[in-house]
Amino acid sequence: MTSRALTLGQAIVEARKKKGISQKDLAATIAREDGSVGISPQYLNDIEHDRRNPTSDHMIAQFEQVLGTAEGYLFVRAGKIPGDMMRAAHEPAKIGAAFRAFRRELSKK
Repeated sequence: MTSRALTLGQAIVEARKKKGISQKDLAATIAREDGSVGISPQYLNDIEHDRRNPTSDHMIAQFEQVLGTAEGYLFVRAGKIPGDMMRAAHEPAKIGAAFRAFRRELSKK
């Protein structure tokens, strides 16, 4: 991936184009929490242009899965911590250790 900081929308566009998927085809493959499949191409266009955000962690995870991005990458671009991680984050010391490890990993060249 690129070294510049991308918005969530830019990261989705970059991954989509890298995979050679059209907006229409990507929109048709995103599963919603209710089990239905497909979001509108206009909604995807709004996400890609940072006019709207995905409505749930589930949707961000769907983008990661379909686009083949690393787990957590799009959550970081969205400035979010997945809900399952938030629910598990009870101990301040463990949270601090996790953030130190995160920073350490990101600072590696």
